[in-house]
Amino acid sequence: MPHSRLPLRLILLGLIAIAVVVVIWLGIGMINGLLEFRERLLDLPALVRVPLIALVAAACAGLAWLAWKLLRPTRRSARAGGKPLVADRQTIETRVADLAARNADVASLEQELIELDRRRLSGECHVAVFGEISTGKSSLIRSLASAAAPEVDVLGGTTRWVRHYRGSLPDGRELMLADMPGTGEVAGSQREQLARDEALRAHAVIYVVASDLTRAQDAELRWLADFGKPLILALNKLDQFDEAARATLLDAFADRYAGVCRAIVGISAGGSERFDRRLPDGRIEQVTRERRADVDDLLDALMAVTAGGAATLEAGRQAAVLAHVDQRSQHLARDVAEREAEATVVRYTRRAVIGAMAAVAPGSDIIIQGALGTAMVRELARIHDVPVRELDVEHLLARLGLTLRNATAIVLAIAGNALKAFPGLGTLGGGVLHAIAYGLAFDSLGRAIAQTLAAHARLDQAEAESAMRKLLTEPSRERVERVTRVVIDSLRNRNAPAAGDD
Repeated sequence: MPHSRLPLRLILLGLIAIAVVVVIWLGIGMINGLLEFRERLLDLPALVRVPLIALVAAACAGLAWLAWKLLRPTRRSARAGGKPLVADRQTIETRVADLAARNADVASLEQELIELDRRRLSGECHVAVFGEISTGKSSLIRSLASAAAPEVDVLGGTTRWVRHYRGSLPDGRELMLADMPGTGEVAGSQREQLARDEALRAHAVIYVVASDLTRAQDAELRWLADFGKPLILALNKLDQFDEAARATLLDAFADRYAGVCRAIVGISAGGSERFDRRLPDGRIEQVTRERRADVDDLLDALMAVTAGGAATLEAGRQAAVLAHVDQRSQHLARDVAEREAEATVVRYTRRAVIGAMAAVAPGSDIIIQGALGTAMVRELARIHDVPVRELDVEHLLARLGLTLRNATAIVLAIAGNALKAFPGLGTLGGGVLHAIAYGLAFDSLGRAIAQTLAAHARLDQAEAESAMRKLLTEPSRERVERVTRVVIDSLRNRNAPAAGDD
């Protein structure tokens, strides 16, 4: 067996030797060429030699610059570590105004921007107390705020859920503390969203836990950190842990969240507790007592995090709020585009069916011959803010027309099955069948283009053809029935007597 590999090794050795000889030969030729070029250059007059040297130097510099641009390491994105990009205020406001003009519900986005400015102008330092239910957030608020009367909340509709309390630090500075709904509550997704929104509005966040973090809590804490929030992780109910368990948890938090949180502290927020007490006569009574609060370490951490006041934390707070508003507005823009695209496809399908009903012998090729297909593609591209060229549209429709011709038999069979759901149509002739098939084809065309524009933000012809082929061969019952009803309505309108007829 070893001898059988010897020829292959010899071949490889020979190829390597040839490659080395070629490289040496090319190197010698290049050196000779450079020396010959140098000699000829020295023989030239100075008026010719100097500009030629400058031209060669400029070409070498340009080549070096191009190589550097192509080969240099890519800079780390602003989203390194998952941190959201800081959104541009003007871009967001322009998008919100555009969405409002398209009848989208942007009231919450507009209110968020108003609240962003109000807090900036107030100069108050806002701290959100965030965490799951039953971790002692409300007790902590009472320990930090000297007066437990909530301030009036300016956010319309949220006064039942988010309350603000004015507290003070040992150095005399005031804080506005936000008491929010706890996360992790059954059927409490709406209140959880209110809590997350308020956490992003704050200058800093106290994340309260009463044990080791669950996977959901860990994800939530890191989500807040991704927005650049100054975080203080507070392990509450410290008096319920023995010394060893307390040290183990705090050490684990320090190892796990050193790069996530500004500070990690253990606290006892106080509050009341109930327990059963056995009396001397054997009876048992329930007793309520107040637990002593110990939040000194938390106060020290708060003073350190907010040492520069609201002004030093305002830029980060605005960036977090704007990034979140930007995300929400983009989601809303996609929803609006999907809604408008659906309405556009339905409208053009109706027009196509009406045109097919008016034709004597409508054929599948009409989909690429008329103006309807071009107009629909243009409108869908406008909805998704994708620029398209006339030539691209024509080429796409021609390509999709081939797909349609290949699937004509399938479409006609589907249309024939649709007639079974509407038996009365079967007696009206083949024109009805063709109209239904034509409507399904146009509906598939519109949906395929809308899908690829939404997914790729460009007119991807191959993707559109694949999507249309699938839609043509696997139409849903809802699509078939909708197109058939369009045909029924067109027949009724065509056969209805004109006004004034008997």
